[in-house]
Amino acid sequence: EKREIIYVLHPSPLEKVARASSRETDEVPLLATSYSLLSQGEKEEKRKHIMPPPIISIARDWIGTPYRHQASLKNVGCDCLGLIRGVWRERFGAEPELPPAYSPDWAEAGLDEALANAGRRHLIEVPKLVFQEGDVLLFRWKPHLPAKHAGIATSRTAMIHAQDGAGVCEVALSSWWLRRLAFVFRFPQGEI
Repeated sequence: EKREIIYVLHPSPLEKVARASSRETDEVPLLATSYSLLSQGEKEEKRKHIMPPPIISIARDWIGTPYRHQASLKNVGCDCLGLIRGVWRERFGAEPELPPAYSPDWAEAGLDEALANAGRRHLIEVPKLVFQEGDVLLFRWKPHLPAKHAGIATSRTAMIHAQDGAGVCEVALSSWWLRRLAFVFRFPQGEI
């Protein structure tokens, strides 16, 4: 199966990007200052090395897994954190730490940024407006509450997450989601 990679310059990080054609494509955001200064040969060489992260392929394998609070087993059950944990295990091996038991309303019960703090311990925090495919996105439901939902960006306009009642699915990153985006983390590169 051939896929076309479209290089898109993003003047505004939250701007929606229209598909260049009806063919299935991957959008790879590039910074205009770094990419436009390259010669044609350098651009071709750069294109060879820009591939969608294996994180996305791993996450897509989880689509259809039923929602199960605190679980993290592909095709058996997981919640949003369980999806991130399962992708970590498939990509890097053993989890760096196991989460403590938590109730569905854990964020409302305490005001600690537990999810973001765990992300800081094991992932690379990046500015939320420059997220890219493969990044872990954390959302907060209300401004005064800690972030309590997670997903993995598959592009600038979509993510995979585990949703109560729907299981693991890929959804559009609508303005509703983008307004609630609180933190962005990147998986480490290479082996751990």
